[in-house]
Amino acid sequence: MSASLEAAFRRNFEERGELGASLSVWKDGVEIYSLHHGWRDPERTEAWGSDTLVPVWSATKGPAALTVLMALEEAGLTAHSHVDEIWPELRATRGTGLTFAQVLSHQSGLAALSEENRPHILSFSGVISALEDQEPYWKAGHGHGYHPRTLGFLLDEVVRRLSGTSLGEYWNTRLAAALQIDFWIGNLSVRALDRVATMVPPKLQRPSDLEIPFYRALAQTDSLPLAAFSSPAGMRALSDINKLEFLQAGLPALGGVGSARGLAKFYQILACGGILDGVAVLPSRVVEMAQTLQVCGEDRTLMMPTSFTAGFMRDPLDAAGEKRRNIFGPSPRAFGQPGAGGSHAFADPDNGLSFAYVMNQMEAGILPNRKSLDLVEQVYASLWL
Repeated sequence: MSASLEAAFRRNFEERGELGASLSVWKDGVEIYSLHHGWRDPERTEAWGSDTLVPVWSATKGPAALTVLMALEEAGLTAHSHVDEIWPELRATRGTGLTFAQVLSHQSGLAALSEENRPHILSFSGVISALEDQEPYWKAGHGHGYHPRTLGFLLDEVVRRLSGTSLGEYWNTRLAAALQIDFWIGNLSVRALDRVATMVPPKLQRPSDLEIPFYRALAQTDSLPLAAFSSPAGMRALSDINKLEFLQAGLPALGGVGSARGLAKFYQILACGGILDGVAVLPSRVVEMAQTLQVCGEDRTLMMPTSFTAGFMRDPLDAAGEKRRNIFGPSPRAFGQPGAGGSHAFADPDNGLSFAYVMNQMEAGILPNRKSLDLVEQVYASLWL
């Protein structure tokens, strides 16, 4: 174990107020680093273990995206097939040529629902009807904007129409169980629920300079960012994620629960071209779509430059091809998905490496913070990559 990596991990608890957290790093099919420390609950009565599960908010979008890509593959479709082939009722498909890849890369124009058209987040059928009726905020192929909540319902309905089962059930039974990935999207077993940590909302609001335009827009009642993060309705408090009805609902955009080891193993398979223990467990076409850039530029929701593959975020590049930020390490092809409050996970196919950090003391911000980013830097420094 790298001494500098251990020191950076300890610093999160000693100087940055971390409550409980785990780190898992894999390379070339093997877990090379594993750290855990702290408490599962704010009262500090339940110790955090290496197998502690924690809600990871939008880091759920990675496993959810893979589920869609696998369901498409099984149905004989590709990510570039048109959504109206299976979901013609969706208004956003009419005359737009909307593809599954565009949905996965936040290009559908359905980042939000109109204020008068926002059912509760636990009303699946109501939200699907609202999405079908919704006039897109932009036409597919004419920009992109992060879909913080609605993406999960779009992906879930696609999987249901392709396979006859919910996205969460497809992931839990056909992927996570088969590949022994310790990550759940709803329907947690009793044993899994016994391992779940309690999420604690941020103590202070200290957005980075890059995030200030987003937070200013979030304070405006008619802004797209506010509409996007309020659609569907309900689940207004960050602490709501601890409630059983939300944990068990199988919300593919934000309701996943997993361990650091589970998330890192998931991304290790993608980092290694779909190979696990020397066996191809994912089709090459699925891995290629997870890695291939679909869109980049100014994000209409997050109000900063973002880049997405078919379901995963990448660091945006400047005109010279250099990274504009290093959330996912130094490799320009690395991809993943952070979660609100500080969870972070990604795959680096250039180096056969995957990384996951999960915690329960949330911090303000829509991008990963120094708790995880310092660890990313130390991982690469320790491996001389």
